[in-house]
Amino acid sequence: MSNLKLNDSVGHWVAEHPHTADIFETLKIDYCCGGNQSLEEACWKSGLETLRVHSQLQRVIAGIDDDSVDDWLHASLSDLCNHIEQTHHAYLKAELSRLTDLIAMVKNTRGDACPEIVEVQQHFIALRNEMLPHTAREDGVLFPAIRHLEQFGALPDDRIHSIEKPIRAMLFEHLDVGDGLRNIRKAANDFAVPPNACDSYRDMLASLRRLETDTHHHIHKENHILFPRAIELESSLQTHNEAQ
Repeated sequence: MSNLKLNDSVGHWVAEHPHTADIFETLKIDYCCGGNQSLEEACWKSGLETLRVHSQLQRVIAGIDDDSVDDWLHASLSDLCNHIEQTHHAYLKAELSRLTDLIAMVKNTRGDACPEIVEVQQHFIALRNEMLPHTAREDGVLFPAIRHLEQFGALPDDRIHSIEKPIRAMLFEHLDVGDGLRNIRKAANDFAVPPNACDSYRDMLASLRRLETDTHHHIHKENHILFPRAIELESSLQTHNEAQ
């Protein structure tokens, strides 16, 4: 059982117990960009019975073998950066390209009968154009800086004077990503499959749903685990250096 309480943040629940993300996905509770809200507040905003949700979370936690769950709260920051790059960033690069072609094909074949696809495509392209340069900046600048900070106790060069400034920029961009995902879901009618949908249409909706879920996991790991730990490390190193 978990010692977490109703006033603990949703993001902290998922950081401590990653499998609870599945419940929050089902309940449509934002645990990434909106992960700083308490469980009680999140339930109230969603019109959910708080104690029932808390009980549901506790049942899931009690049924999980802790050894089967990656503990990113205590792994090295370098390992977490590697995981995000190799798992979430690699998935995005491949899937955003595939979905670009798939959505265009569905629009060309079904656009007249399903005009909502035009709006889905517009929001998807906006999201894609936000996420690709965003992940490139993380891979090329921020994550190497975090690895260097952890390994050598200092930032790699004068391009970054503090790890907190680029992290703040990433957090703001995550808000835009969250808005983009919500726009896609709304345009796609909550990914409901329309009558007589072809296989390509079904694949498109299922793929957009998977993209949403994976991005929620991805942003949560950065917002509520990697970034706070990197800022904490830099602060502790600065305190140590000033004390010497």
